[in-house]
Amino acid sequence: MAAELQGRIKGRVLAEEPLAGHTTIRIGGPAELLALPGDRTDLEICLDFARQKGLPLFVLGKGSNLLVRDEGVRGLVIKTAGLNRLEVGGNTVWAEGGVPLPRLLAEARRRGLAGLEFAAGIPASLGGAVVMNAGTPEGSIGSLVQKVEVLDRQGRTYALRGEELEFDYRKSKLKGAGLVVVAAALALKIGDGKQIAEAIARNVALRRRKQPLNWPNAGSIFKNPPGHYAGWLIEQVGAKGWRQGDAEVSTLHANFIINRGRATASDVLQLMARIRQAVLDRFGIFLETEIEIWGEGP
Repeated sequence: MAAELQGRIKGRVLAEEPLAGHTTIRIGGPAELLALPGDRTDLEICLDFARQKGLPLFVLGKGSNLLVRDEGVRGLVIKTAGLNRLEVGGNTVWAEGGVPLPRLLAEARRRGLAGLEFAAGIPASLGGAVVMNAGTPEGSIGSLVQKVEVLDRQGRTYALRGEELEFDYRKSKLKGAGLVVVAAALALKIGDGKQIAEAIARNVALRRRKQPLNWPNAGSIFKNPPGHYAGWLIEQVGAKGWRQGDAEVSTLHANFIINRGRATASDVLQLMARIRQAVLDRFGIFLETEIEIWGEGP
């Protein structure tokens, strides 16, 4: 199947490609097929191919909020890095789903457009950020979304207004809807270039002080329960420094699990279960998972 799909698209197709190299935590078994479409036409062909062959479909951005099980995933994984066009008109930024947030932020800063400073240091693609409503206490991407262009699994195109997407804490109407973000338009504000640069620098410095950015990780593991911070709850049960194999609860931020070199998905999942049980026993609060988990398993 890899050779068949490769013959149809300009981008690359890889068979049994380990996904560890495509996730920020550097963990993950193989994808049966991994396609890297070079443009929107390629993307449409990949969606059509998956439908024709009856393949399960996964869409991968920067892999920053993702844990892939050690057995990998069956079906077709589409990595959107090749969808990287970006245009600016006035205070509106239009970008394809594969554009990394750091690039988007750099372009906004260069043009004196404010509103994205909260995203400094978030290693996500725009498409993934929109689906998950990525953000920090300073703001979230959903508040900026003017319009999103999506493809469904049948290759049909839809344009959705920001208010239709029902953005909420770490979720949107797009999550689990079987839609692929092709592009999004963000409404920014005219700002002062110096102030924008200073805000970005402050946010990056804050993240470096509070998060284990020197180690592979998948970002925040658990969502913040209403009225609480997951990191604080986890710290209170003494979980900082807990290890399972080469997976470790960060001593810098308890809601991060780092890969100290050869951690497996099983290591991470066992640590997550231990943390969740400890917090439930101590506080009676069940921690909901924030990261996506791909692959079959308990």
